[in-house]
Amino acid sequence: MRPAELIAEADLPEIPRKRYFAIGEVSDLCDVKPHVLRYWEQEFPQLKPVKRRGNRRYYQHDDVMMVRRIRSLLYEQGFTIGGARQRLKDSAKSAVESRRLAQAAAPAANQAAPRAAAGKGRSAEIKALCSELEDLLKLLPE
Repeated sequence: MRPAELIAEADLPEIPRKRYFAIGEVSDLCDVKPHVLRYWEQEFPQLKPVKRRGNRRYYQHDDVMMVRRIRSLLYEQGFTIGGARQRLKDSAKSAVESRRLAQAAAPAANQAAPRAAAGKGRSAEIKALCSELEDLLKLLPE
């Protein structure tokens, strides 16, 4: 890593469409040295590469994205390890909560469509009732 000039995430190379990446590939894709990646595995529970024979690490696409996010928090946004860990934990909680809210809203949205169709027919009925009530009001003495 070049200490004088930090590489922004936009300057990082595009992640190839592969299932697994070796630690050297992730190092190049994220501009982080392999020993730093191994350290981050200990510090961030979200970063769990698959380990195969000989304890070789294989990162998946989500792992590479997580490494880039950790890198951004630490190097670009100036978080400490603990602060970055907390930020990732909080964002995971908010993602779970938003998914839960979306799932709760989905049945309501599915029920809203038949109600809307029924509402169109009901609006005609309501208009007819209103006109009848207006006619009845005209008949009543003041």
